[in-house]
Amino acid sequence: MTGNNLTERVAAQIAPLLPAHSSILIGLSGGVDSVVLLHLLHKLSTRFSWQLSALHVHHGISPNADAWSDFCADLCARLHISLHIERVDIAPLREHGIEAAARKLRHAAFADQSCDFVAVAHHADDQAETLLLQLLRGAGVRGASAMPQYTERADSVPLIRPLLHCSRQETLAYAAAHQLHWIEDESNADDIYPRNFLRHRVLPLLSEKFPAYRDTLARSAQHFAEASKLLDELALQDGVQAIHADTLDVAALQALSQTRAKNLLRYFLHSCGAPMPQALQLDDMLHQLRSARQDAAVCISYSDWQVRRYRGKVYALHALGEFDPNIVLPWHGEAELKWPALNTRLRFDRKQDANGKVLRSTSISLAKLQRAPVTLRVRHGGEALRPHPAAATRTLKNLLQEHLVPPWQRDRLPLLYCGEELVCVSGVAIAAEYQADGHEAAILLELRGARTGKS
Repeated sequence: MTGNNLTERVAAQIAPLLPAHSSILIGLSGGVDSVVLLHLLHKLSTRFSWQLSALHVHHGISPNADAWSDFCADLCARLHISLHIERVDIAPLREHGIEAAARKLRHAAFADQSCDFVAVAHHADDQAETLLLQLLRGAGVRGASAMPQYTERADSVPLIRPLLHCSRQETLAYAAAHQLHWIEDESNADDIYPRNFLRHRVLPLLSEKFPAYRDTLARSAQHFAEASKLLDELALQDGVQAIHADTLDVAALQALSQTRAKNLLRYFLHSCGAPMPQALQLDDMLHQLRSARQDAAVCISYSDWQVRRYRGKVYALHALGEFDPNIVLPWHGEAELKWPALNTRLRFDRKQDANGKVLRSTSISLAKLQRAPVTLRVRHGGEALRPHPAAATRTLKNLLQEHLVPPWQRDRLPLLYCGEELVCVSGVAIAAEYQADGHEAAILLELRGARTGKS
């Protein structure tokens, strides 16, 4: 296939997915596949009015990492494409394996960039390798679905794989036809890594007997994807009255058969952004959630996540680490602040009703916050506030219990202070003295992922 044919084939597949004037961020490693993707989208960008930028993640693993960054910078400069180089530290994640750690850091780097779409250079050979790796790991139908060409992501912008239906040989032919240059990652030749072992030893042998294996494995991945969608639809039916934002009713798990309860739990975990447990872990998790006594403090840890049960509800959250109990964060009008105690972020949103009127008791008066410096702190005990103008002063301990705040969050919630006066406890109450009224400027303190700890 000529370079022009490949260009037109890719254009026909992705143009309907990417509206004119879309901003597209390209993942650029400097290898042949990402260089081909950059070159190809650059050719198409004028035709479809796309605005291109690129991201190179500098992992620092290879002694050649600096040279790779320089190569990507020179390439993008010649094409007049903006490049961001993100330097990451892989050391804290090495326990997950180098490949998994690098992938996690790349995803985090992409999530921090501003764009309409992220484009990556996975192709048909990558798809075949991924499917085989997932099957060899004992993945379920969701994992065996491998990679779709277009992915909507709840926590980030959509991801597109323009080369997914092209083979590695086609990308190499395109690079040769356009006299492109690229870098070679020396680790790609090391078959100690499972993917490289498949690429260099298994797949060449497989192709001798099954030359169309890329197409047949891609077809199998599509079958798995359809089966996964059906299981999700079943979980939606089973969970229609059981899943509330970021919690799952234990009663629903208890009422279903073992198989359907596992499917519902898997769906819930996936919707929370949690990794999928191993089969034995999932079985044990389901058993504990369904059989524990009503007042039991169930907490199942796996990977860097926790699944908890509290008052008949299941919660999935990132494992919460140590935090500074003496933390005091000043607020100077920022729209968002990081809140390390819950590994999440705080938003300061302006809130009004449909007529432009501030909703009393749900918003904080900005004018009243001018009385003294505003800070955020954690609970130390003995705090109290009056939640309504006609109400008596209540202890924070009672308010937290009344609002069913899970025990593991009570000492970590952000408390907003004006001077030494407690103004607001996120998601629980606003002191009557600071509640907004009428059309005055006001804010609402919102904790992102308040129940789950998702960031």
